[in-house]
Amino acid sequence: GMREVPFSREVYIEREDFMENPPKKFFRLAVGQIVRLKSAYIIRCDEAIKDEAGNIIELRCSYLENSKSGNDTSGINVKGTLHWVSVSEALPIEIRQYDRLFKVEDLAAAEGDFKDHINPNSLEVITGYAEPSLKEATVDTKIQFVRKGYFCLDTDATPDKLIFNRTVGLKDTWGKVAGK
Repeated sequence: GMREVPFSREVYIEREDFMENPPKKFFRLAVGQIVRLKSAYIIRCDEAIKDEAGNIIELRCSYLENSKSGNDTSGINVKGTLHWVSVSEALPIEIRQYDRLFKVEDLAAAEGDFKDHINPNSLEVITGYAEPSLKEATVDTKIQFVRKGYFCLDTDATPDKLIFNRTVGLKDTWGKVAGK
């Protein structure tokens, strides 16, 4: 389907889409590197701002004005494309990522009480931001979160608290490299 995606001066990107000292073939964002914001502009990271503890809290970037997706006349080819959401329009959401309920493949063959084999990490709940079109989602809606997987609206969700459950995950090469 088609939808309007608002673009603004400030956008959120995934934390893992930036590396301060990237390895070769890391086609996401780093200081001095360029990427395309999906369906938007090419940006270059000019500076990474850190807090007192040394954590990166902000990236200052420039956009190439003549690089809007669909009307790009910049002539620049980028290797990486990032998903993003406009800060001013971002919807806070809860994401529930389910994994195997048990740590063993064959519970019937496992020794001991079944409770001893429960995977304590079978549910990971994280918070994030999404584009405003997701407030129109229903429990029947299937949504792909780019590079994350497929999700559906949880029956616990309310108009004021959107909750999405991952139904199918996707492979992430850099997630493996980072040990995720």
